[in-house]
Amino acid sequence: MARKDDIGRAGEVRAGHYLEGLGYAIADRNWRARGGEIDLVVLGDDAVIVVEVKTRSGRGFGHPFEAIDARKRARLWRLGMAWLGAHPDVGAGRRLRIDAVGLIGRDPERAEIEHLRDLDI
Repeated sequence: MARKDDIGRAGEVRAGHYLEGLGYAIADRNWRARGGEIDLVVLGDDAVIVVEVKTRSGRGFGHPFEAIDARKRARLWRLGMAWLGAHPDVGAGRRLRIDAVGLIGRDPERAEIEHLRDLDI
């Protein structure tokens, strides 16, 4: 299990660098609240963005985004609202958005990366 956790953490780091390269600012990492954890919270021009990061070494268990079902999206929305409640100064004037970053490859540093913006609830 440790290897899986290490790959997941490395994927989150790579996703953070990827998003910073797009001009987003990292506001929080691995934020925990009742009901779960947010991998990354990033700030865009007009949005606080909750980012779910999914890393897979290959496609043998399906595409990473397949793990983000309607229930997971609803939980991310609730966690995002909780984050906004805990950080009202940061969220002022910004909308909440849910994104997903998927990485596929044995080495997260060189993995294929995909970014889905504004997931439906």
